[in-house]
Amino acid sequence: MKRTLLIGKETHDVEILRQDGVTTLVWDGTAQAVDILEMEPGSWSVIMDGRSVDVRLDAMKQADPDVQGFRATLFDAPYEFALQDPRKALLAAAGGAASSGGTLTAPMPGKVVKLLVKEGDTVIEAQPLLIMEAMKMQNELRATSAGRVSKITVQEGATVETGGTLMILVAPEGN
Repeated sequence: MKRTLLIGKETHDVEILRQDGVTTLVWDGTAQAVDILEMEPGSWSVIMDGRSVDVRLDAMKQADPDVQGFRATLFDAPYEFALQDPRKALLAAAGGAASSGGTLTAPMPGKVVKLLVKEGDTVIEAQPLLIMEAMKMQNELRATSAGRVSKITVQEGATVETGGTLMILVAPEGN
């Protein structure tokens, strides 16, 4: 699974693929064969480009529950980094996808599990509008500001594609 690697302010796309006994590290789209062997819990031997590096990985708590933090200790120094599942980041960002006077669209393909509002309802900022299941996760899609639900274009159980319109919100009267 592709992850976003966060090192300070830098971000990189990282994926480790294993197929037919071969491990490949894909770093920002560039693939390279690697050997990764767990020596003991939390300690790894990594061989890449003919060089071997012993790495100790320790989990670190992060403020964001969708980010996994780590401290990698190598021979020269410790390095801190975090991994983020890009699907979670996308869904989290979509959680506030609807805005007053705007259209709520599907952030990725998925299924509408539950509608939490009906046409004509007045909503407040951050109010959950519907629950969508995508990639085996359920997420609430929320309003980014107050408004009124003008039209709901999907039903519970509907399958939607990325960018599909879910509902339309209009600004509250007087705005």
